[in-house]
Amino acid sequence: MELSCKTEYALLALLELTSHYSQGTPLQIRQIADKQGIPDRYLEQLLATLRRGGLVTSQRGAKGGYRLAREPWRITLLDAIACLEGTKANHQKEPAAKTVESEIVTEIWQEVRDRTAEAWQRYTLQEVCDRRDARRQSDIMYYI
Repeated sequence: MELSCKTEYALLALLELTSHYSQGTPLQIRQIADKQGIPDRYLEQLLATLRRGGLVTSQRGAKGGYRLAREPWRITLLDAIACLEGTKANHQKEPAAKTVESEIVTEIWQEVRDRTAEAWQRYTLQEVCDRRDARRQSDIMYYI
């Protein structure tokens, strides 16, 4: 199982918005795209999807842009993934032949999906940013 490029870019954009949440000012697409290395046009589509999903809001005008629709500690990674991929993103189609083995494989696949969803649900945007900041701090070396 892999994280799609679409979802990865959207999470990066959400994390950038989280980093600027306390400032209360919207970020323009170009600012987010430049900082995270996301193509502008693609990011525009992703942000539109996130807006329709209620995760971000947009503001028009010269000082317009995007910001989180609610506090970053109230948005989980699963919220973002479900917004982009839908809740049935990883559903497996029904096997052609119903055998005991196929039923077992289907049950295991469901268990894996449930555990993956639980893991994504455990982390908020704020927690990811806090983790990033802690890692950046630990990477700083002091030389005397």
